[in-house]
Amino acid sequence: MLLELIQGTEGGGLIIIQDSIHYSGRTLLISFIKAALKRDEVVHLLAFELHEEELKHELGHSCLQRLKFHNAFHDPLGWNENPPFTVHQFITSELDSLLTSNQHSKPVTLVIDSFSFILRHLSPSAVCKTLQQLKKGGAVKTTLGLLHSDMHHRNMVGSICHLATSVLTVAPGHQCHEAVAKTIRRAKSGKISQAVERFSISDDMTVKVQSKPVPVGSGQGEAGDAEVDPTANLTFNLRLSDQERQAKEKLALPFVFSKEKKSALLRPGPGSGRILYEPDANDDYDQEDPDDDLDI
Repeated sequence: MLLELIQGTEGGGLIIIQDSIHYSGRTLLISFIKAALKRDEVVHLLAFELHEEELKHELGHSCLQRLKFHNAFHDPLGWNENPPFTVHQFITSELDSLLTSNQHSKPVTLVIDSFSFILRHLSPSAVCKTLQQLKKGGAVKTTLGLLHSDMHHRNMVGSICHLATSVLTVAPGHQCHEAVAKTIRRAKSGKISQAVERFSISDDMTVKVQSKPVPVGSGQGEAGDAEVDPTANLTFNLRLSDQERQAKEKLALPFVFSKEKKSALLRPGPGSGRILYEPDANDDYDQEDPDDDLDI
């Protein structure tokens, strides 16, 4: 599932890479950018936290020349005159003019590094509104961004991720060169698919999946996770031996009727079915109207 997203076979939409202090998702973000440039897509990058020199080192000069780099790193709040790009320009009208300034017929991949910086300076409702409008299509085919989940309240993270068609949550793996990606994919039909994969990123920014996708809820966990026995360290035994199980099966419970007891109770005997009643002297009984006491 991870490779399908990187290769662009999932049909675009809003893709969020959710990382934390334990593992940075920026290298994976750059892998997405390089894969899109290799497919000859038009890629615009809004760089709030990434310096151009660092990106040049990772991508190489040839890929960087084809990338539409919008420098929001040096002056993201617009304190100086004529800043290249500021956080306050993250609105639909400004983005439309920015993305359509270069004449091209190809759909655009918009990369944002990162959503967290934008959320620190704009209201969540304004950010969600812009992302929702970008999802509707137009010039942008795919919107890809990084979200530092441990910087925000979980309700804010949930609101942003709710808009996404795919959410990649990355975490460190068991090996130093590996990481784990939990992918949640929402199809247009409304179906939600989830998978967990181990992956590594080589020096040339190529992603290699180390394990097949494990569907969440299939009963299998990440590699190396053992099933925990809750009865392992108890001071008493909860299991029965074969001899104890046989004795349990032979035990006749007092409230359970056996076949013999049922037949004995249901077998008619002498005098069964008779009702003996002795009239009382005070009984008001009329022979002509035996149901007189039922009249209301």
